[in-house]
Amino acid sequence: MADSAAGRDRDDASALVAERIPFLRRLSTKLLILTILFVMIAEVLIFPPSVANFRLQWLEQRLDTAAAISLVLLRSDNGPLEEAAQEDVLRAIGAIAVAVRDEGESRLLLVSQMPPEVDEHVDLEDIGPVVAITRAFDTLFFGGNRVLRVFGHVNESDKAFELIIRDTELRAAMLTYAVNIALLSLLISVITAGLVFFTILQIMVRPIRRMRHSMQGFADRPDDPGRIMQPQPRRDELGFAERGLASMQSQLQRQLGEQKHLADLGLAVSKINHDMRNILASAQLMSDRLRNVSDPAVQAFAPKLVRTLDRAVSYSEGVLSYGRAQEAPPTRRLVRLQQLVEEVGDLLGIEPDGPIEFINAVDPAFEIDADADQLFRILNNLCRNAIQAMAADASDAVVSRVTVAAERQGTVCRVTVTDTGPGLPEKARLNLFTAFRGSARSGGIGLGLAISQELARAHGGSIELVESVGGHTEFAISIPDQPARLEQRTPQQANG
Repeated sequence: MADSAAGRDRDDASALVAERIPFLRRLSTKLLILTILFVMIAEVLIFPPSVANFRLQWLEQRLDTAAAISLVLLRSDNGPLEEAAQEDVLRAIGAIAVAVRDEGESRLLLVSQMPPEVDEHVDLEDIGPVVAITRAFDTLFFGGNRVLRVFGHVNESDKAFELIIRDTELRAAMLTYAVNIALLSLLISVITAGLVFFTILQIMVRPIRRMRHSMQGFADRPDDPGRIMQPQPRRDELGFAERGLASMQSQLQRQLGEQKHLADLGLAVSKINHDMRNILASAQLMSDRLRNVSDPAVQAFAPKLVRTLDRAVSYSEGVLSYGRAQEAPPTRRLVRLQQLVEEVGDLLGIEPDGPIEFINAVDPAFEIDADADQLFRILNNLCRNAIQAMAADASDAVVSRVTVAAERQGTVCRVTVTDTGPGLPEKARLNLFTAFRGSARSGGIGLGLAISQELARAHGGSIELVESVGGHTEFAISIPDQPARLEQRTPQQANG
């Protein structure tokens, strides 16, 4: 057995491996890719203002350097620099010319090969974000051979400085900055996605995998208690989902066990059904001979015995009806309820001088629209349950009484079965009409009330527990009258 169990475990493990989800289709992989994509999208949205700001800062740095040199030259008493010196200074700051404007007058301090025209004028003190972004991308994609005139005040100086410069170095710096931003964004995306991936893997993906494996294992062998999900002590949504799955699996396993019990019961009864019918048929033949006996006592109980045997044969033939999809539809007729209750009392086996008393409190004129045999089964189940409940502690000092009464409430007949027994236990009340779970006594299987409820519902009615306390338990059977069909009405009835 140990080898077979180990073999089943290996088969289950191999089945799980065979059903393993490919890497690219896993939730964790999709989450990793989506995280990288979303971070890259965020970086792309941040890139335009970032590169525009880089361009302005680069130009401001060049203008600051040119302003510092210009202030030194303005305060120098040596006159203008020589041409070679100007070339060196302009080459150092990457400019073509440097000028200063003071009190409305403009003065050219440094110059080298002045270009015939300027392609773009950049006022660092008056440039909006949209214009800055537009010009930054224009330089990035189409620049490299343009001449820029950059001007503005530096710090708190009252002088305005101007700088003529080519955008070759600016574009190269911007391309380098863009590549660095892209690489940095990719690195940040990978790190962020990795952290998110491992976090989600621990928090969500692995619990989901455990639930999936539990569902697969339970589907393979639902009768194995070891296949029920063992929930983690978590208080989040997945914790509730695990506990819900475990509860559902436990309920399903219990229901499957009850169905198997019902199937085994049906199989066992079907085996004895044939022989039981033969025995009852023989009893019917012997009971028919009793009708020819002239003894008055025999003639008094012979019809009841015949009816009892007829019902027993009918029950034997339909003993598996509860296991079918539904009971046979009722054949409804007007029934004198008092006589039917008397027949139920005759079959309960109550001794006339015994401690248990059976009272038929139904009015002799009371009629009910129902199937006589099915209503007999309902009353027989309820009364027999009451007798069995009181038989455990029946004595002359304890009042043990079963009372059947009836009343009409409009178009509904309400039949009550009341006893003075100990009352139903809590477990029986919670599962009152559930097969195999609603038994109120030890050894019972709990089918009687389930069958009775099914028969009552077939009549369009119901059975309810009105009250159950120590010394008083009352069941009520409600059966409505059968509605008249319009096509069955006579012309006189239809006309009023």
